[in-house]
Formats: sequence, C-alpha cells, structure tokens
Amino acid sequence: MIPASLRIPARVLSAAAVLLAVCTDTSPAASPSSPSSASSSSGQHRTSTAPASTTPSDRSTAMKIRLTIDGQPVDATLNDSATARDFAALLPLTLDLEDFHQTERIADLPRRLDTSGASDNSAPKAGDLTYYAPWGNLALFYRDGDSPSDDLFILGHVDGDADRLATAEHITIEAAS
Repeated sequence: MIPASLRIPARVLSAAAVLLAVCTDTSPAASPSSPSSASSSSGQHRTSTAPASTTPSDRSTAMKIRLTIDGQPVDATLNDSATARDFAALLPLTLDLEDFHQTERIADLPRRLDTSGASDNSAPKAGDLTYYAPWGNLALFYRDGDSPSDDLFILGHVDGDADRLATAEHITIEAAS
C-alpha cells in the first residue's frame, strides 16, 4: 500500500505520464500527409494549432475613411457589413448636415442602401455613423442614442473625438489614402 503522503505525487506523476504520451503521439494524424501539419525549413514537422478561418469569402475587412467636417479632417472606420460596403460604393460624398433631436446630424444620401440580410440593432453611441433605412439617410451621432432600432444600421465609427459632429454643417466622406 502507498502511504498517504505519496498518493498525490503519484497521481501527478501518472497525469504527467499520460500528458507526455499524448504530446509525443506519432499516430498518422500527426504525419506530414495530414492537412493540419506543415514542414519547417529544417525538415521537421509541426502541427498547426491555428483555428480554421470562418470568415466568409465575400466579406471584406473594415475600411478606413476620412471625414472632413467643416474643413477639419477626422479619421473613421466602416465596419465590414454589406450595408457599409454599399455605403462605401457611394464615396466620395459631400453632404449638408442638419440636427435631429439634439443627438445626431443627418443628411440625405443620393440613393437608398441595401440592408438585406443585415441584423444590427445595437443602440447607437456617440461617434457612430449609421444608416436610417425608412428615410434613406446618413446619421452621425454626437450623443448616445436612446435605444436600438431595427431600422438603424451602424456603418462604422469616428476614430477620434466626435464632439465636432454636434455643430457640423458640411461633411465630405472619402476613402482614406
């Protein structure tokens, strides 16, 4: 019988042996013909632990844009949603802004954006660039919105200080260079 003072170390030793056996497995799953393994330049094989990409091939990454608010440049980022990509297709844009509910500045877009398949109903935050589908307009929030709306789609966010939006009268939006 193993004394009580040695039982825990014996369990730890057993677990370490099992772990060592698993880590040094030379089964066919770890062979060079396995799709999850790769050869290094030294000829040794290593197994990739990176997760498989789940990003659909038709989605692009976020897009940097430049806003010029009453002559002052501000950086912003569009998200990778289909509605934001449709908005990006309209750029460059120059728009006149007007206040709406002392929360956002709004402007009519030259055409309606495609919102099919969109499901963003987050409450807007200060600095958010959004699209309000029923009116077909762009809304730039300088204060947090009250609540989520199924008709409001967040397109992106101003990367810097959004305070200038509160008094903005004119805006030019273009792809960042």
